[in-house]
Amino acid sequence: MAIPNNNNASSFFFILMDVPGLEASHCWTAIPVCSIYVLSLLGNITIMYIVKSVPNLHTPMYLFLSVLSTADLGLSASTLPSMAAVFLLGQRKVGAATCFLQLFFIHTFSVIESAVLLAMAFDRCVAIREPLRYATILTTKRVGALGLAIVIRSVALHLPLPVLLVRLQFQLLNALSHFYCVHPDVLRLASSSTLVNSGLGLFIMLSTLGMDAVLILLSYVLILKTVLSIASNVEQLKAFNTCVSHICAVLLFYTPLVSLSMIHRFGKKKLPAQVYMLLSYLHFLIPPVLNPIVYSVKTKEIRARILKLVYPKKH
Repeated sequence: MAIPNNNNASSFFFILMDVPGLEASHCWTAIPVCSIYVLSLLGNITIMYIVKSVPNLHTPMYLFLSVLSTADLGLSASTLPSMAAVFLLGQRKVGAATCFLQLFFIHTFSVIESAVLLAMAFDRCVAIREPLRYATILTTKRVGALGLAIVIRSVALHLPLPVLLVRLQFQLLNALSHFYCVHPDVLRLASSSTLVNSGLGLFIMLSTLGMDAVLILLSYVLILKTVLSIASNVEQLKAFNTCVSHICAVLLFYTPLVSLSMIHRFGKKKLPAQVYMLLSYLHFLIPPVLNPIVYSVKTKEIRARILKLVYPKKH
């Protein structure tokens, strides 16, 4: 059943999903969720501060890392309002306009992160395959232009999403599947034709996340080919070791996304709702927390600067 004249987004609302089975335990579910946001905030701000304040780290690799931290912060900030509403205030209603704005930012920052991971893969590819030309290929100006292009691509592709959603009519049963709004979940509740919306969503996904993943894989095929051609085992390990942090970041970002997609398309049995929610939360919430930790542990320069901040007298 459709709501008549609900084209005015301000007159319609959605119901955000609580964690199934834990609706009465907000005080317990709020603790780990809030901890995730605090860790994400502290970790990514620390990375950005270190890269900005240390001139020696103003190289493509660390500039891209700083942009990745910015995207992680944006992704966390995009889901934070509805998380606070559900887990801290017990408020599950969200206006359609607010919901559409949130999904715009969630998808925009998610695609920005994917594109930054691709740029970082290209950076490692150039550093390993063309070490003598690395500084001339990836200049600061080109890195800045690439960063701007990444942001413009993501914003331009996602701007039509909320505009097209406002034109739809929605069912009275308007409960979402998560505590935040994402495009496929909102489309599922539409009672009018979603052909254009679905087609645009599929195009955006294939031209961004899909293409980025393929190009990242291609970059590592080229990197692996170059590394295996190095005669010294020690040099092979040294070259590959510079990619470990980035590989971890790529796996953290794409593994839950690919797993969720595979389950939706090829799963023969319907799994509990908690499984879908867990994979979705892993995709949006965990990378912003673990990326700073991975780079702090595996990157000597970042690790040394963090230790200097924590123990200034010993360094």
